[in-house]
Parts: sequence; C-alpha cells; structure tokens
Amino acid sequence: MLPVIHRSSCRGVTAWILCVSLATVSFAQTPYSVEVKTDREDAIYKVGEQAVFSISVRQGDRIVSGAGIVKFVFDDFLNSKGFANGEGSPDEDPTEIREGLNQPGFLRCLVTYTPKEGKPVRSVASAAFSPEKIGLSLPVPDDFDDFWKEQKRQLAEIPLDPQLTAVDQADASIECHDVQTSCLGGAPVSGYFAKPKDATAKSLPAILWVHGAGVRGSSRGNAVKGAQADMLSMDINAHGIANGKPASFYSDLSAGRLKNYRYAGRDNRNTTYFRGMFLRIVRAIDFLTAQPEWDGKHVVVIGHSQGGGQSLVAGGLDERVTMIAPGVPAICDHSGRAAGRINGWPKLVPNGPDGKPDPQILEAARYIDAVNFATRCRANAIMSVGFIDSVCPPSSCYAAYNALAGTKSVINEPLMGHAAPAHIHEAFFARVLQHVGRAPAKSAK
Repeated sequence: MLPVIHRSSCRGVTAWILCVSLATVSFAQTPYSVEVKTDREDAIYKVGEQAVFSISVRQGDRIVSGAGIVKFVFDDFLNSKGFANGEGSPDEDPTEIREGLNQPGFLRCLVTYTPKEGKPVRSVASAAFSPEKIGLSLPVPDDFDDFWKEQKRQLAEIPLDPQLTAVDQADASIECHDVQTSCLGGAPVSGYFAKPKDATAKSLPAILWVHGAGVRGSSRGNAVKGAQADMLSMDINAHGIANGKPASFYSDLSAGRLKNYRYAGRDNRNTTYFRGMFLRIVRAIDFLTAQPEWDGKHVVVIGHSQGGGQSLVAGGLDERVTMIAPGVPAICDHSGRAAGRINGWPKLVPNGPDGKPDPQILEAARYIDAVNFATRCRANAIMSVGFIDSVCPPSSCYAAYNALAGTKSVINEPLMGHAAPAHIHEAFFARVLQHVGRAPAKSAK
C-alpha cells in the first residue's frame, strides 16, 4: 500500500490555476493504466492551500491491488527537492497525497506504475496555485523600447518591394498569391496572401498567421481560411524561406543551415535569430496594412507555440495590432531560472559551471522575451495554457498572460500538454471573428 502523506511543501513556483491531468503514456501495449486526479475538478488552488492528489492503478475498468510498484514524485516543473515522493504497492482504494506551494506556481505529480510483468505506465497531474500572481522573472531592460524603436527605424528605411506570384486554389471567390517582401535581418518575409476578389477599398480587417517551431513553408490553407471569412489574410513561415517546395527541401534546411536555429547568435541581442523573426512580423504587417482594402482598424496575429510567442511579440512591438491569439506560447520567460522557476521553450539560456544562468546569454535574451513584449501589449488577447505542458510550461505562459494590459481571456486546459487541439483553434477563430465583426467563416475548400 502506498503511504498517505499529509504535509506542506517548503517550495513554490508561480500560478493561478490548478490543473488535473490523466495523460497516461504507455511504453508498450499493456492493459494497465494509472489515474491521477485532484480533489477539485478545476484543479485551482490558492497559495497556502493543499491539493489532494489521488492515485489508482487500473486494468481496464478494474482497480488493481498488489502486482507491482507505484512510484510518485512531486515537482514544480524544475525542482523536486522538498516535495513529497514515495513508492508502494497499489491498493483497491486510491491513495491520497496532499501537497501544496507557498508561492504562486504549478505543482506536478508524476506517477509510474511498474507491473510485475510488462513495461511501466505513467501519468501526470498538475495543480495551479494563484497563477494570476506570477510576475516577471527579471525587470524589462531600461533600454528595451529604445532598442526595438531603432530596429523598426532601420526596417522602415528598406522599401517593401513585394513580389507576388498568383497561386491556384479551389475557391473561385478568393485570390491567393505567394508573396515575398524585403526585410531587415538577412531573410525576406515569405508567405501566402489571400483576399476576397472584388473587395472594396478600406473594407477588410487583416489577419496574420505565424508558425510554430520547425522548418516548413507557409500554409496556403490558413491564408485562404482568413480570406473566406472576409479578411485580408497572410500566413508567413518563420524563416523567410521559399514556399511550396518538396518535403526534402525543408528537411535539408532543418538538418543543415537552420539546424538549431533557435540558438543562433543568442549571446548578443543584435545577432540572435529571433531578432530577424520578429522584424519579419512587423514587415508582414506593413504589407497587410499597405493594401487598399485594409479597413484601417483591425490587425490580428494568431499562432501556437513559437507562433504563440510571436503573436505576443507582435502585440507589444507593433501598435497596429488590435488582437492577438497566442496558443501555448513559446519564447516566454527566458530568465525564469534567474527567479528559481522553469523557463519556456527554447530553453534559450544555459546554466554555466556555477549552476547559474549564463550572464551574457541571459542579458541578450531579455530583449527577445515574449513576456517583456507582453508588458507593452494593449491589444485584446485570448490565450491557451496546458497545465502539464513541459515544452512551454504553464508558469511561463502565465508570466506573459498576467503582463497583458488589454481585454484578455485564457483557456485553461488541465489535461493538456503541448498541443493545439481543434476546439482551441475553433475558439480562437470565433473570437477573432467577433473582434473584427464578421459572421462565422465558410468552410475551407
């Protein structure tokens, strides 16, 4: 039988929502599963409260007793020291373990069941403690605004010079182009741009779709989807590379020039790869707002993961942006470890030999942290957060969410890791349509 532990943790992280997860991962075909859940369905707690995590092992619908070992460990996504851990045999009654945080943050319970025969199965649950109180891990640099003002000044000196190539697609009411525009930072903006045919001047809001991590061309489907909803719609890839190429073209880039792009030049704010990526967002907005059909009012930027981070950046870097929709945003809280909490993807700042964040890379990273851009963002926002997300940990997402100053809402997903499921895409786009005053979009062709 597992021990029942009642204790308070002396450690903490930052958070406002408590999360439950039944995400069971099996490493082989096995009839066993592990269930971990909290005593509150919404998994939301305040700092100082204790969550009750119940653990049970099942074989189909039957609760298992004996026949193996259950191990559990708690952590705050970074540290397990000071938290409960233990092991024992499963019992017919769920085992309950109490644990809490004395600082805002997220607390995970990671459970592994190893049957006497067969391979381990695992499950994780996460609870949030006062996530609305998660703050900045380091202050915004004093010259943050001056630095980016100068980058945009340099960008404005480069002519837009758009190159458009017509692209065939199924919907005869939409025209679509492959577009490249000049930019600062070594690569052009490259994307697909679509709009309704015969739209009148100053009649259409604009939407920009930005990409998650990896190396791929732009999505024509996203561009068309926005146009079918009566918007100027552009989807850009993250790297300014050609669109519509064979898969081998992108895999070769991923294995070659763009391998580990996220770490390129990271020791200097002027050479970091994300500087060029962020300026391509501004230049894409330049292109959209230069269209005679733009209504002069609405610019939406939407994306997930790395794209979510880019949408936060857009909202803080460009005052023309009126709404952002960041899903499980990356590029957040690069300086998290400086505050004793986990940092988000891409874990940009390594620790030095002394166990502390590398000071030179840490300093450069502050200028490309989506959390710092969020402090400047006045746009409306909708964000999704997965409470068992180990790629873009929920504390890093909430650090950005809490910094946003506009009208905002969050979709909390206690059972979700790093993902962008259909219902979140639908919720985001419905909010976009509401923001720009459009009827529901037609089905994509």
